[in-house]
Amino acid sequence: MRSLLQRQPPALLGIDVGTASIKLVELARSAGGRYTVLHCAQQLLEPGWVSGAGIERFDEVADALRRLVATSGTRTRRAALALPLSAVIQRRATLPAGLSEPEMEFQAESEASQYLPFSLDEVALDFCIIGPAAGVAGHVEVLIAAARREMVEDRQGLAEAAGLRPVVIELESNASALAAQRLIGNLPGPGRDAVVALVDIGGHAASLQILHNGEVFHERDQAFSGSQLTRMIMRRYGFSEQEAEHRKRSADLPADYGAAVLRPFAENTAQEVRRALQRFFTSTPHHRIDHILLAGGCAALAGLAQAIARATGCAAAVANPFEGMAMRSAPRERGSSYLTACGLALRRFAA
Repeated sequence: MRSLLQRQPPALLGIDVGTASIKLVELARSAGGRYTVLHCAQQLLEPGWVSGAGIERFDEVADALRRLVATSGTRTRRAALALPLSAVIQRRATLPAGLSEPEMEFQAESEASQYLPFSLDEVALDFCIIGPAAGVAGHVEVLIAAARREMVEDRQGLAEAAGLRPVVIELESNASALAAQRLIGNLPGPGRDAVVALVDIGGHAASLQILHNGEVFHERDQAFSGSQLTRMIMRRYGFSEQEAEHRKRSADLPADYGAAVLRPFAENTAQEVRRALQRFFTSTPHHRIDHILLAGGCAALAGLAQAIARATGCAAAVANPFEGMAMRSAPRERGSSYLTACGLALRRFAA
């Protein structure tokens, strides 16, 4: 009877504000642990409205978010949003165990002040205890994250302008890793102890994360992105940027597009992924990758996963964050582009 009456955590929207679109995901979970996608939707943005540096056209993006919430059909107003990796400075520190929360906060601020390029008054600071510090008795390892306060306030203000109540501001890579972790156990071979590279290729940015047993122990922004495909379309066919982007999204392209543009893009991107993994191998003591998961709007492009597998010698698959979920609301777009939004929605059930 207790499982039948058990209440779920408060409803939560995962809102991923990207450079090309805003995505929304809302999840529920049954007593047996199966997830259901209650709401899932996307609202496209005009180029330049959002950049890596922040929200450039606040009113327009707020209007787009309002439309997204309205068309999704959700009545939930609690929201989790995220900041890009480039906007957050992270450091690990070793601190005494057993400190009270105010004492731990004071120590974290003291540590942060040593490496931040700006005043503590200008930043939003957070920390979490990872676990016991290796080789240092009576101490714990703490992850400290700091972002410019204006970046955090932009995300908060955006949600509030759309009638939402922001309750979580997460790091995009942390949200993606949370969603990807569900999928790792379903990969060929044992999920536990597998070293997995999560490559997120968005419209204007890409990132590489290395995951092992639920922990992200390496993450870097990358220089390649889907915008390179847009530029290749522009050069090949003489389209403007706006027309090239529109035709790419609608798959309205000439007959030679696959051979003349898409295949070279896939091969170039595969080489970029190979180089990113090589840099990981040379800068860390790790020299093994068991699987590659591809996320982002470009992940499901025809031939990309196969090209990456050939270039790296490692099995590559597209990450579908909705795998194994019941679908009350199905995305019209590629599921791989919802990885961050899904991870944010999963924060509802995080311990």
